[in-house]
Amino acid sequence: MGLASVNTASEGMQLCIFDLRRGQQEGQELDKILFFFPADLPFATQLSVIGLSEGLITFTRIFSPDAACEVIEAERHSHVFYEAESDIWMVMVVDKSKESKAACQVDALRKVLKEVHSLFVLFHGTMRSMLEKETSGGLIRSHLYPFITDYLSGCGDLNLTCNFWADFLIGRKLQLPSFHDCLMERGTVQMLTVGREAAIEVQSLVKVLECSAGTTSCYSLVLFQDLLVSTTLSPDDTISLFTYAVLRLTPHALSSGATSWSYLQRTNAGSQVPALSTITNSGSVSDNIYRSQNNCQVKRPLHHNRWFRGNDGFLASDIWGTDNGSQTSVTPIVYLQLTEERMYLCAYQHKSLTIILLVPVSSILNGEQGLSLVKQQVLENASLKMLMVEEKLSKGWGGENAYHVSGYRYLLVDDERVSRASPPAKVMTLAKESLLALSKLREEVNLEKKRAKCSSKLEICVRAKNGAWVIARTSRGKELYMVLEKASETLLYAADSVEKFSNRYCSGVFSLD
Repeated sequence: MGLASVNTASEGMQLCIFDLRRGQQEGQELDKILFFFPADLPFATQLSVIGLSEGLITFTRIFSPDAACEVIEAERHSHVFYEAESDIWMVMVVDKSKESKAACQVDALRKVLKEVHSLFVLFHGTMRSMLEKETSGGLIRSHLYPFITDYLSGCGDLNLTCNFWADFLIGRKLQLPSFHDCLMERGTVQMLTVGREAAIEVQSLVKVLECSAGTTSCYSLVLFQDLLVSTTLSPDDTISLFTYAVLRLTPHALSSGATSWSYLQRTNAGSQVPALSTITNSGSVSDNIYRSQNNCQVKRPLHHNRWFRGNDGFLASDIWGTDNGSQTSVTPIVYLQLTEERMYLCAYQHKSLTIILLVPVSSILNGEQGLSLVKQQVLENASLKMLMVEEKLSKGWGGENAYHVSGYRYLLVDDERVSRASPPAKVMTLAKESLLALSKLREEVNLEKKRAKCSSKLEICVRAKNGAWVIARTSRGKELYMVLEKASETLLYAADSVEKFSNRYCSGVFSLD
């Protein structure tokens, strides 16, 4: 993934989470801080950043009570805001260095904040519920600190088809999304296109899985490689679970030492600065602020290289410990966003096929023992179907360049939060000037969408400095971004190329007729 480095030591980037309902009394200001990066900054500096953010939120609410600020552009910094939950704010402050000014999309940074929150809620429930459970704030701080540390850190050589999910600390350097990512869309899923016969087999498999679980309120997610095949979850829960699966569960995430499909190493090494020590060596800041004084063991679901495939095909992890001192790994529990229902996460893998089955905790009477019976039923009833589905999907799979369209570099996003894009290896061939032009164009489209507040048609076509055509079209909630580097000199030729692409691959949604 193309990324822009920032110097945390010189306040290149700060990330904070704070609660406006806390710390409003004099002398209690520290109570509002739930998380701060870099953690070794003095408390006075942390409170200064949060105080400024709080002031900007209060001021903008005067003019827009229902929608407070999303971004404030100052002379030297960009302040990116996201209200994760009511009165709980996540704020990223990015220094406008020479590299980051041309590299970072504000919308991409906001989606990073959204992703952090959705993954946290997936495993820990809402932040507000944790604060209500333990009002001192020690519990949520003890979970936020290692969770975001693991999100930012880890291994950068994951084999990801969708490499914007790669970790943000690469080679022990802190990275941010950059203009290289403008043909990718965080917060969406990437679907595998399947034929009618394979689709019927997948539907049949899903029904067998539901019957094997013995409850009508179970849910499933089926992935092939790093692509979604089927889901019975809500869109928000699908995106959260899909994101986690690509990060930690799919065969590419579990493997090591294989050739990466991403272009993670395409960075400016000269601008990188050490950052990992800022996260991990922060004990001097405050064990009482960032680490719980409770004796509870903090689970770290984003810890890298902690999942493995068992002999029965089910994935297991030691992150959640073992069952009553036995050798059986405890099955993780996740929370559905809408209902906050607690579900067991059972993941099965056969070759390139990954199946995630969510079973309500309330439906399993004997914990791990009862869950093992469910897994046994799945193996007995669905093993053959899982083998058949994997075989059919493998035969129809076109490889890493399956969605490459010769002559085009594109990103297609629909209103159901599904995206499709040119393979990363193909995007690598684009010139820097083309990507910079597209990144700027996407910022303009985002601003226009917010002004319009509707899914009206929009078309923008720009000639980049290197002569490439950079195009954006929106229609009926769908968006198409495209770079044509080998197009003719005329705008007519570029427009005709987009029309052909729209008619062939998008059912004419982006046609001007």
